[in-house]
Amino acid sequence: MFKQQIFSCVVLLDTDEELMEWKTKFDERIMLLENKIQKMESNQQDLNNESSAYRRKLETYIGEIGKLQRDAENLVVLKDERDSAIRGLYVKLNLGSIPNSPFSDEVALNLTNQIEVRLMELDKDLDEKKKSNEMKLKSAWDCYMGANDRWNSTEAQKKAKLEIKSSILKRLEEKKIDRDSLELQISDVNLSRIDEREKNMQIEIDRKKKQLDERNFDANIRQKQHEVYDIDQKIKVLNRERDIIAGDAEDRTLLSIKKSELENKKKQHKKIIDEYKDRIRGVLKGRVPTDKDLKREITKALRSLQMEFDELSTKSSEAEKEVNMLQMKIEEINNNLSKHHKDMDSRKRFLEARLNSLDQQSFTIDSYPNFLETAKEKKDIHKSKFNIADGMRQMFDPFERVARAHHICPCCERPFSAEEEDEFVKKQRVKAASSAEHMKVLAMESSNAESHFQQLDNLRMVYEEYVKIGKETIPLAEKTLHKLTEELDQKSQAHYDVLGVLAQVKTDKDSIETLVEPIETADRIFQEIQSLQAQVEGLEYKFDFRGQGTRTMEEIQLELNGLQSTRDVLHNEVEKLRDEQIFMEKDLSSIQLRWHDIREKKVEVANTLRDFKKAEEELEHLAEEKSQLDLEEKHLAEALSSLFKEKERLLKDYECLKVKLTQEYEQQDKSRSAYQHEAEALSQINNKIKGYYNLNKGEKLKELLEQQSVMESQLLSCDARKQEISAELNKSKDLMRNQDQLRRNIEDNLNYRKTKAEVDKLTREIDLLQERALEIGGISKFEGELRKISEERERLLSEINRCRGTMSVYQSNISKNKAELKQAQYKDIDKRYFDQLIQLKTTEMANKDLDRYYNALDKALMRFHSMKMEEINKIIRELWQQTYRGQDIDYISIHSDSEGAGTRSYSYKVVMQTGDAELEMRGRCSAGQKVLASLIIRLALAETFCLNCGILALDEPTTNLDGPNAESLAAALLRIMEDRKGQENFQLIVITHDERFAQLIGQRQHAERYYRVTKDDHQHSIIEAQE
Repeated sequence: MFKQQIFSCVVLLDTDEELMEWKTKFDERIMLLENKIQKMESNQQDLNNESSAYRRKLETYIGEIGKLQRDAENLVVLKDERDSAIRGLYVKLNLGSIPNSPFSDEVALNLTNQIEVRLMELDKDLDEKKKSNEMKLKSAWDCYMGANDRWNSTEAQKKAKLEIKSSILKRLEEKKIDRDSLELQISDVNLSRIDEREKNMQIEIDRKKKQLDERNFDANIRQKQHEVYDIDQKIKVLNRERDIIAGDAEDRTLLSIKKSELENKKKQHKKIIDEYKDRIRGVLKGRVPTDKDLKREITKALRSLQMEFDELSTKSSEAEKEVNMLQMKIEEINNNLSKHHKDMDSRKRFLEARLNSLDQQSFTIDSYPNFLETAKEKKDIHKSKFNIADGMRQMFDPFERVARAHHICPCCERPFSAEEEDEFVKKQRVKAASSAEHMKVLAMESSNAESHFQQLDNLRMVYEEYVKIGKETIPLAEKTLHKLTEELDQKSQAHYDVLGVLAQVKTDKDSIETLVEPIETADRIFQEIQSLQAQVEGLEYKFDFRGQGTRTMEEIQLELNGLQSTRDVLHNEVEKLRDEQIFMEKDLSSIQLRWHDIREKKVEVANTLRDFKKAEEELEHLAEEKSQLDLEEKHLAEALSSLFKEKERLLKDYECLKVKLTQEYEQQDKSRSAYQHEAEALSQINNKIKGYYNLNKGEKLKELLEQQSVMESQLLSCDARKQEISAELNKSKDLMRNQDQLRRNIEDNLNYRKTKAEVDKLTREIDLLQERALEIGGISKFEGELRKISEERERLLSEINRCRGTMSVYQSNISKNKAELKQAQYKDIDKRYFDQLIQLKTTEMANKDLDRYYNALDKALMRFHSMKMEEINKIIRELWQQTYRGQDIDYISIHSDSEGAGTRSYSYKVVMQTGDAELEMRGRCSAGQKVLASLIIRLALAETFCLNCGILALDEPTTNLDGPNAESLAAALLRIMEDRKGQENFQLIVITHDERFAQLIGQRQHAERYYRVTKDDHQHSIIEAQE
């Protein structure tokens, strides 16, 4: 720019002072010329302003004049519109005749006031219509609220029933759990087997008592003692005779031995026959056969009785099955009959309760049909009244609309005046208002009658079920029950007869079975007697010996020895009888104890069964209450349905009425609004006309026309003066333009010199700044900061890129997963997930049920364990007291302690009882006591648990036992064998080196033989059977 300025200006060689002087003078001349030009331009501007002001005023006058002229024209139009609006409103509002147009201002004002009065009357009518509509809506809403209150009351009753039902269901679940627990307790108990065991025990007790009575131990012992006394007397006689008589020969000794043996055999035979003679006579119907035929007759009688017993047993079982079947049928029919009676009573109570609650009076179920018919008649009467009143009410609104729309009477079509029309409408509204209250009362009565009838009609099915149960179901069940009862009586009598005969036959059979063994012994002795008799007769015939002769010393000694041995035998028999008496009494006592135990168990089972039946009855009662609640809930649901329909119908009627009245009101309000709008338009027209006159716009128009003419003349004179000034101004400007070139050259030279000085000054400043930059030290410091900021920027950019990469990976995974979801393997995945969820929840519920059953089974096993432990301890106590001969231990028992809560693991210990003290046996008893305790515990366990396969093996049971305790153990084993000799599931294996112990338990009546195990020289075991 500086160079351009150098080349564009003309260089003047004068000094700066000369140039400045030239410039000063030139500026003075220029200033004078500019002042002249400015003065002329100012004058010209004043003239322009004055001319513009005149023009603006003129334009304003012209605008106002045009406006006032338009207002005058609009005034004429407004008057025409006013007249037309007044005429239209008069016709629409039926205000009568109207004068001819155009109207004067006073006439128009009067007509407008009449229109306004009419509109006020219409507003009043609209308010009355609104109040009437509100009354009608209030009446309809009250009907709806009444139905809604009844529905809410019924709904509350239903909710209360549901709460009661949920409580009953909860009690049902609890009772079912109790019932299942009791059922689990009695499921493993065979009551018939317990009864059979009790009956067998009773029979066994009776048999033992009978055996004890038949053996007549006291009489036999006295008889034996008397025989011992007689033998003692004979021994004294023989001792005296022995001193007199010398010895005999060998043959006479043999004969004497044989005769003595023959007499002994006869005595034994006679003793057996005399002992069982009465029983033989009773078995063989008073007949006693010969000794030869006795065994055959007894065997024949036993065989016939056995066949008869088997046949009667079969008949008895068949008769018992028939009786049980009939009892089950009768019990089933009784249960059904009881259920029918309960259903009938529950329906009767329900119907009577419902009838009493509906009418607040005391009614019986037999009055239900009459009550229903009366309710139906009342419903029809109230419905008819409501329909008639509703039909009459529906005529009021059409009459009012016709009167308002056409201004005529709706009945005779006579034209109405305004007063007549208002009077007619008012009368119709008064009637409508009075009929609304009446309709409300009738609607309430009709609704109550309808609801009352519906509630009664909903009870029809219950009444029909009640009648059907009472007249068909119960009589049929009672007839069937009577028939089955008669059949049961017949079958029961036949069964009792068969049982009586069977008991008699069993008694006879048992008595014969008890005779088999002694009869066989008597027959064997009879055979021996015949053999000895033949030998004695042969010897007597050989020596020609008859009758009694002189006896030798040997005979007397033999007889004395025989008497002595007989005395010893009798004495042993007395001791044996006493032992047998004690044994049988103890055996009887043991059986009675077990019988009492079985009876206690039976009582416990009976109590459990009674509790089970009680739980069943309570379940039936709760089920009956539940069915009753279901029935009531069903009827409440039906009542709710009818009440809901009635409520919805009334709500719908209310909504329809509200819509209808709203439409009528809106239509009337619309008409009134239209009239009001036209009246407001008329009022606006009147206001505009009145405003025109109030503003005196006609006089203003005349004044403005005069001012317009004056303003136009002033504007012409001003334009002439402006042209003269403009010519003189142009001359001065031309002179001014000629002086501009010289002035510019001077100014350019001055500017050049000034600019050059500024350039030199700026050059010096640049040099100074460069020196300061060198002093600061360079840009390395700023480059370091820039590098740090760049690295931070790069790090942030890499972080942004990494996040963008992660987002892209996630988006690709989303796309991939969406594509995988569209594959066939994920088809219906929601449904499959739902199925698996159902299976999971079902499995969890099953696990809960299994856990509950597991707990019940665990409790039952715990009870079974405790029962068995009590039974084992009872048997251990009995065996210990029978076996142990010491006085330091009263009895022993097993204690079981649970190792942990909620487990079935037990630790057992054996304790001994002495008086009131209880001590653990470990470390406090001898080896013999330990062995005896272990044997007794094994015996008790075998007796308790070995019901089907009772094999008991004892290996060296007498180890560490002293003599008295070993004999006591042998006696206990003998008693066990005696008790179980009639059982097929009992075997006793004893391995011992104690021959004394083996002889004690190996008696003939319990064991025919025993086996001796020895070893030969080759260490081979040899088993030998010994008698």
